[in-house]
Amino acid sequence: MRVLVLVLLAVNALFFIWSRGWLDAVTGLPADGGREPQRVAAQQHPERIQPLAASSVVALAQKSCVELGPVEGDAALAATQAALKAAGTDARVQSSEQPGVWVVATIKLADPEFRARKEETYKRLRLAFEPLEGLPAEQPAFVLSRHATEAAANADIAALDKRGLKGLRVLALKAPITRHTLVIPQADGLLAGRLKASRDPVLAGVRPCSVAAPASTASR
Repeated sequence: MRVLVLVLLAVNALFFIWSRGWLDAVTGLPADGGREPQRVAAQQHPERIQPLAASSVVALAQKSCVELGPVEGDAALAATQAALKAAGTDARVQSSEQPGVWVVATIKLADPEFRARKEETYKRLRLAFEPLEGLPAEQPAFVLSRHATEAAANADIAALDKRGLKGLRVLALKAPITRHTLVIPQADGLLAGRLKASRDPVLAGVRPCSVAAPASTASR
């Protein structure tokens, strides 16, 4: 009888220790079973979890293509991508190169008499020319030609030099730039609405895609 009492006491002691979870790592059988209260305890702000309204469910099912841009330059692209990430999404990037504008121009023609002689020379040679605009520090001057590359402008100066025309220079009227359009091909109604309602000025101008998004688009 004494042995039986000792066995019962040992079993009860083991059960008590196990029920406290002290043997979980040894037995592999958690005392909490399938309830996993630690996961419940780890929840953060469970009161914020709300069932979706019927209108939200419908909006989630609505897919549309929206886009932003074009934005010019890599800095503007990075800022727009960061704003989209903060809004919980990202986008495909479609890029296009916009050529610069280089001009063959005269030196500054501050002397009115000298400027008039230049005009007479160009008219006699039937060379088209126009006043230089957009570069106040280089005015007054005449523009004889426009080019998409600096190399083409330099080649034109060399050709004009052979005709005896001196005092010409190449000026960069507009630097080449890269334009980026950011496309979200399958934005649900909730995301599209959130982007349009955003107060972030970087996200201003979200609109439906001008053309259908291609199946594969280069992204950065």
